[in-house]
Amino acid sequence: MTDVAKTLDDRSIVSDTAERGGTRRPAGASGSLTRWLVLCLVAGIVIVPLLATALGGFKTQGELRANPFWIPSDWQWENYWDILSTWRYWEILGNSLYIAAVTVALTLAVAAPAAFAFAHLRFFGQRFLFNYLILGLTFPFATAILPLFIKVRDLGLLNTHWGVILPQVAFGLAISVLLLRNAFRSLPKELFESAMVDGCGYMRFFWSMTLPLSRPILATVGVIAFVTSWNNFLLPLVVLNSEVKYPWPLGIMVFQGEYSTDWHLVLAFITLTILPAIVMFVFAQKHIVAGLTAGAVKG
Repeated sequence: MTDVAKTLDDRSIVSDTAERGGTRRPAGASGSLTRWLVLCLVAGIVIVPLLATALGGFKTQGELRANPFWIPSDWQWENYWDILSTWRYWEILGNSLYIAAVTVALTLAVAAPAAFAFAHLRFFGQRFLFNYLILGLTFPFATAILPLFIKVRDLGLLNTHWGVILPQVAFGLAISVLLLRNAFRSLPKELFESAMVDGCGYMRFFWSMTLPLSRPILATVGVIAFVTSWNNFLLPLVVLNSEVKYPWPLGIMVFQGEYSTDWHLVLAFITLTILPAIVMFVFAQKHIVAGLTAGAVKG
């Protein structure tokens, strides 16, 4: 009788386990399905406007008004070719690349040493300086445009690319230092201590160990600075007066007349000018994900 009771108890345990497993599997499947649907919805919100913009560049003005979101009935390849074959487009693209590249270089050159100092050095007023720097994240860029214009004018940088580059670097330091500091602090302390024991100074440790081990976060900060500079419209509009120095957000005004706007050419121009930023983001996507997760646990 005892053997029979044990057998029945074992069977009941197995059946309970099977029932629990059977109830958990559908829950996991439904969770995966919900996650997949949410990701598809977010991807659609991002991709649909990009596709509508790219397809709108292949339409005529009349078809764009009648059919703004569907595939064009007659593909107007000359819309893109007319833009690519003009020197004006390449001049605007070169201005944007120059401004963005110098902005990225200066941002990394200033933010990386500052973040290293905040992460590894201890000095008087460290917490106050760091909080004062991060305070810049709470103020939108547009609120400072008037005093910024006055300062750029006093420095004699109006209608120059440096009048756009230097303010972009200044406003990008807060988020750059914050991300780099958290990543630098996540490096193993044993590595820093062993380097100090071997006679390695702070500068050598920064150049030889910290920067090579922090390539993902450096790539992340670089992409953020590049995309922010690439899409900046308000600051170039206020600082630049000459059309030969316009970046691409201001170059759109070439297709705007006094009484009408060639929207099909505007969409083609936008598609061609956002491609460099998209390509850069795609190639650096792996580094961006790794950089944003660096220091997420320890910081």
